[in-house]
Amino acid sequence: PAGGNARLRQNCPFLGTAVVNGEFKELSLDDFKGKYLVLFFYPLDFTFVCPTEIVAFSDKANEFHDVNCEVVAVSVDSHFCHLAWTKTPRKSGGLGHMNIPLLSDLTKQISRDYGVLLEGPGLALR
Repeated sequence: PAGGNARLRQNCPFLGTAVVNGEFKELSLDDFKGKYLVLFFYPLDFTFVCPTEIVAFSDKANEFHDVNCEVVAVSVDSHFCHLAWTKTPRKSGGLGHMNIPLLSDLTKQISRDYGVLLEGPGLALR
């Protein structure tokens, strides 16, 4: 993919609806002011490779908080799809309860800005 607009040490293009503690919440940069922020991207909800990585980040959320860092997972799925995935038990291919937000990038603009969007299939790289 071509490089995006986001750069280190600059305000990142980031705003949207996320699933946070089982509810929809609008997230903005102001929510993370004065903290480090790790955004990680994954292709799609309900796939069988990504859940282990996402769950691992969620399980380590307190360790990130201890060093003043927040973690947000991003995919091109809708926030409705994210919610359904968190309501599906882990043993059934879901995520279950998450300790990190799942941000929806339905317009694909965030993925594009960070240079991780595969334009053809419209998916974010991991």
